[in-house]
Amino acid sequence: MHNAHRGNTKPLDMGVDTDLLASWLAGYDKDKLTIGVVASHSSLQILHGAKKEGFRTLGIAVGENRRRFYKAFPGAEPDEWLMLENYREMLDYAEWFRERNVIIIPHGSLVEYLGATNYKNLQVPTFGNRGILHWESSRHRQRLWLEDGGCDMPKVLEDPHDIDGPVIVKYAGAKGGRGYFIARDYRDFRRNVDIEEEFTIQEYVLGCRYYLHFFFDPTADDGFQVQGRKSNAGKNLGRLELLSMDRRDESNVDEFYKLGSLRDLREMNLEPSFVVTGNQPVVIRESLLPRAFEMAEGTIAASFELEEGSRGMIGPFCLETIVTDKLEFKVFEISARIVAGSNPFVGGSPYSDINEERMSTGRRIARSIKKACDSDRLLEILS
Repeated sequence: MHNAHRGNTKPLDMGVDTDLLASWLAGYDKDKLTIGVVASHSSLQILHGAKKEGFRTLGIAVGENRRRFYKAFPGAEPDEWLMLENYREMLDYAEWFRERNVIIIPHGSLVEYLGATNYKNLQVPTFGNRGILHWESSRHRQRLWLEDGGCDMPKVLEDPHDIDGPVIVKYAGAKGGRGYFIARDYRDFRRNVDIEEEFTIQEYVLGCRYYLHFFFDPTADDGFQVQGRKSNAGKNLGRLELLSMDRRDESNVDEFYKLGSLRDLREMNLEPSFVVTGNQPVVIRESLLPRAFEMAEGTIAASFELEEGSRGMIGPFCLETIVTDKLEFKVFEISARIVAGSNPFVGGSPYSDINEERMSTGRRIARSIKKACDSDRLLEILS
């Protein structure tokens, strides 16, 4: 454990440019790269995967209890710890990280703890493209991106007075489903809405929800190659892989039906909530896989067209979908980094095992860094 000297690097307003990233990497000892991760979310999987690929590991945590817990999992226990009073202190430790050749692996909790602007300006090499967060963090921009990629999405209602059937109301940036609610009419909506918050009203699509965990490797020229579009027409952009998929356990909506109808429950002042408490592994009908790949390929190709010079999506991402009884996909969201739904697959999945056994998303990230390091292409997968 270290309590380090703090660097005085001032954050940039625009995130990290390629020249700055290249200057940091020029000072890195490529034989001593360290995978750094905030000890939460999917860190057991990331740390375990990094160790399997031969990397040194660094855990970043607030609170001694958090550190002690990792002793229960020696296969993922970090080689070194950085203990903080507050996660935002990570910004002050940028130089300390760089002196130790650290590459940060982002997950949902990191972005939540740091805030989007701080995360974008963290002066440490980070896996994936941080620029994509701008498009992911706004539901409106996300919709433009996904629809451009050819995904069908649930309809959005602009005016709550137009609600004439079940809708789901989602708050901006709500993590883990907290605060979502279902409304059947305007009265329902008024009763439950927090008008202080920014929200989106989406039609409630009936069907089974599946969370598809993909990985995009821009340095690979084999396998399922993503075909570029528009400014990249005629180019292969890199390899797309399906690593796993999950369904979510949500409290308390999953148990709600046991207590009677929605009307009965409302008489008891009970409302369904959608807080994610766990994840279950799942496979879908094989006949649905070609469409799943088509949507993921379109999403990747569109990510390179989001703005001029966009580096596109890099590494793991998740398409959050509903499959209807007509066997059609509706995509309601994208997560542009590793999701906690990949945690059931530390030992591989029915999909990733076909190509290489015991390949988790966490290990696939480490493998990607290892290969890019060996071929001197780290700049292509970090930001």
